[in-house]
Amino acid sequence: MTTAIENTFLFCPRCGASHPHPGKIPFRCPKCEFTLFFGPVAAVGGLVVDDHERLLLVRRARDPGKGLWGLPGGFVDAGETIEEALSREIDEETELQITATELLMTFPNQYNYKGVVSQVIDLFYICRVADSSKVTLEPSELDDFVWTVPGADYLDEMAFDSNRRAVQRWLEQRGTA
Repeated sequence: MTTAIENTFLFCPRCGASHPHPGKIPFRCPKCEFTLFFGPVAAVGGLVVDDHERLLLVRRARDPGKGLWGLPGGFVDAGETIEEALSREIDEETELQITATELLMTFPNQYNYKGVVSQVIDLFYICRVADSSKVTLEPSELDDFVWTVPGADYLDEMAFDSNRRAVQRWLEQRGTA
């Protein structure tokens, strides 16, 4: 069973008052007037391209999407720029160092974590790295990688629909979709 995050707020996080309208956006406490908008959180995805114009796909070692393919990336932390988050996530997951980026697309998404669904805005960047031959995966997050021009075999095994759409857009730009 999944639940939208706004439906989980049954009480005000500030004063503890019972909320008479769970799920209503924005959340407004009738007692203390605390307001929460449940805006989307930002996430980044890197379409890392090597010197042979192949894309780096990584296989997830944990849920959501364990055993499925994706792009290196993750959530933007408080106080980070989108570009800082992109560099940090790619470095944390692959130890690759970004040298150039180009925004490919943005996409609204939903992230289901342990049955609670949050709204997300994904920002996908085409990335070039200093040395694509030195991929070192973070084993708690990823268990395999491949450099490829993905076909249906990989696209059908993507962990997240937004990642699949970004890869499809990249393929279309290359004229290989």
